Amino acid sequence: MRSEKKTKTKKTWLKITGIILLVLIIGGGVYAYNVYSSLKTAVETMHEPIDQKQSDKRTEPVAIKDKDPFSVLMLGVDERKGDRGRSDTMIVLTVNPNNNSVKMLSIPRDTRTEIVGKGTVDKINHAYAFGGVQMSIDTVENFLNIPIDYYMKVNMEGFSDIVDAVGGITVQNDLDFTYGGYHFAKGNISLDGKKALAYTRMRHEDPRGDFGRQTRQRQIIQGVIKEGASVSSLTNYSSIFNALGKNVKTNLTFDQMVDIQKNYKSVGSNITQEEIQETGTKIGGIYYGLVSDAEKQRLQNELRAQLELN
Repeated sequence: MRSEKKTKTKKTWLKITGIILLVLIIGGGVYAYNVYSSLKTAVETMHEPIDQKQSDKRTEPVAIKDKDPFSVLMLGVDERKGDRGRSDTMIVLTVNPNNNSVKMLSIPRDTRTEIVGKGTVDKINHAYAFGGVQMSIDTVENFLNIPIDYYMKVNMEGFSDIVDAVGGITVQNDLDFTYGGYHFAKGNISLDGKKALAYTRMRHEDPRGDFGRQTRQRQIIQGVIKEGASVSSLTNYSSIFNALGKNVKTNLTFDQMVDIQKNYKSVGSNITQEEIQETGTKIGGIYYGLVSDAEKQRLQNELRAQLELN
């Protein structure tokens, strides 16, 4: 059981640092120069800085070269034509190379909190719809009382391109359901890009609600990483990098990714997945997940200690 858990946590680390994994692919020496050049071009396309001032949650800027603990906000955004979309997946990753550990916290989309910059209390995933990446960062910082140093945004609508670029994926489905015109039986199923997108979007038929959808999203991303790291995919690296460049945005630079791969690689063997204990309720006919003050304080204390801010 423990061995299986360690395997899952390592896969989770690969999922969260999916872009960094591409740096590792270069280590295989296959098409070394061309792969490196294409990767660097893709990362430059992914790079999207934001007007982020120094967070008041941190006294000094984080320095990856000095192996400082840092945090990343992962946003899985369902963007459709003519619509900015909402961040249906929000994951906060806190990395500490000094104690060789990672804490990963998934924030349910219905979590009720203050939307910083909007002056309202709403579902936390609405922050992206109201103010994009910056408002999402500000809101999560306020909710967890920690600085968000970096972000990675994945366009789930365009993620089908990435699935097709790696030649499709296989996942272990634990719920029989039909969605988007496709039937998904229990067991190992093969998915192309369109099927993978439908697989991740179903929520209301799942008794686990949003938690079930988050699980399927993780499966898709893990499947992409697994196929993308295979030797056969190296022959198609140009299409893979092109799909990533179009559908992934981050304020991490190429050099920072290389430094993370070099200085923080070993932390992937020690990952703790944190969960938020919420109470579901309806306010004005709208469903919310309420987090108690005690639970919020517990989370804040753990994450601040992980970032060595206490």
